[in-house]
Formats: sequence, structure tokens, C-alpha cells
Amino acid sequence: MDMTRIGEKIASVRKYANLSQGELAEIIGVSPQAVSKWENGHNLPDIENLMTMAEALNVPYSVFLMDSLESDTLKGIKVRPRFFNEDNMFTRVKSFAQTEKLNETYRALGFMRECHAGQFRKPGKLSTERIKYINHPLLMACQAHAYGIRDDEIMAAILLHDTVEDCGVKIEDLPFSEGVRKLVELLTFVVPEGMSKEEAKKEYYEKISHNGKACLVKVLDRCNNVATMTRVFSSRKIIEYINETEEYVMPLLTVLKNNYPEYSDIAFLVKYQIISLLETTKYMMPYAQD
Repeated sequence: MDMTRIGEKIASVRKYANLSQGELAEIIGVSPQAVSKWENGHNLPDIENLMTMAEALNVPYSVFLMDSLESDTLKGIKVRPRFFNEDNMFTRVKSFAQTEKLNETYRALGFMRECHAGQFRKPGKLSTERIKYINHPLLMACQAHAYGIRDDEIMAAILLHDTVEDCGVKIEDLPFSEGVRKLVELLTFVVPEGMSKEEAKKEYYEKISHNGKACLVKVLDRCNNVATMTRVFSSRKIIEYINETEEYVMPLLTVLKNNYPEYSDIAFLVKYQIISLLETTKYMMPYAQD
């Protein structure tokens, strides 16, 4: 491992973030002298400091461990700011909702767009383009439709699943059927007073596991988020998200497979996609490269 090369990368990324050695040292919790030694190639940060530094500088910490050839090669890679254009997906969903008489879905489309107006996805590390928030639910809806889902409640819940949690809409104010409101309520994560976040999370996934439609929406939601996590999450957040996915979301796919045969093929496809993304991400982490 080339200590000089790693030190140069630390210095380069720090300067790009417009931080002094002292400011970076304060964020990490080390002395400015320690940062200076890293950048001069005299010492290497341990893995915990490397993760904290990567998070502070908003880069994947594998960047610091790439050799010069890998780093130079990556400069020629074009990064997609989005997988699919939200305007095109909106038109697609509107078209199949009208054609297939999915009335709740059609109304949810407009309601969702109004609720999320002015909201944008978290910007990517390698792109400054602002992506409208609705790109996420629209992509989920297109994926579900491609999988053969034609259930009006499921499609509407996919479009509305973040409106309560992120837009301040109350469940009782959703102008949709009781079935749609129930699904959105199950999919909305809240931490009740007197309960820890981890306790609330366990209760949240437990309730979802008893409803096949909610299970389906949640696994599609996580599949979409796992597909984009490396572009926006810090390294530490990626590890936390992988652990949460394996502990809570993967069991929902087993529930679908065992208890809802009508969704078993979809469960297999989504499971394959999520596992592929998780395992690829793990192999890209620096401890897998040593």
C-alpha cells in the first residue's frame, strides 16, 4: 500500500472540500499533526479514522485506497445523475393508469406530485444536478408495473408512501380508499414517544410483515434505495443501511415467498437484485481489498 499516494489523496480531497488540516483534524477527533503525517505519507489513518474522514469529506473511503491507475481510469467514467427521467416516467404511469382503469393510481399520481413539489433527492457525490424527489416513487411504480403488478391499491400506495412521513400530510387527510390509507399508514415510519428508534424500527417491520401488499411496497422501496445508496451515503451510513436491509428487509422477502404465492416470482427477482447490490458494495469496501 503506497502511503505517499494515500497521503496525496487525503490532501487533495481535503483541499477540494475547502478544509484546513486543523479543521479536518477537529472533525475526526485527532491532532492537526496526525493529519499532517497522513498527508505527508509518514503514517496511515486507522480504518475508523478513515471512515470518519470519508464521511466528513462526503466521499466513499475506498477512494483513498485506489491505486493511481484505478483513480485515473475512473476520471473517464460518465456518471448518470438519474437512472430514468421523472417526466418520462410520469407520462408512463399516467398512461397505464388510464388504460388499465387504475383510478386510485391516477389520482395518487397528481396528489403525489403536488405533495412533493419543491423537494429534491439528496445530491450525489459526483453530480450537482438536482433530481426531483418524485423520481423515487415513479421509478418504484414503473418497476412494479414491469413486474406485472396491476393492483390499484398497491400502485397508489407506492406513489403515496412518503407523503405522510416527508410532506406533513395526515393519514386521515389522504383522499383515497381505506385500503390505500391503511397501506400508507403501515409504510410510514414514526418513533412513538417513550420508544427508542430501534424499538420503533422493530415494531414497524413487524407490522409490515403481516400485510403482503405492504411487504411488497417496502421491498421495492428498499431495492430502489439500495441501488442509489453508494452515490449519496457516507461509508458509515452504507454499512448501517446494509445491516438494516439484511436484518429487517430480507425477511420480508421470505414472507412474500412463503405466504403470498402470487408475489413469489417478484420476491425472487427483487431478492436477487438486492443481494447483488449488497454483495457488490461489500466487495468494493476497502477491507475487502486488503
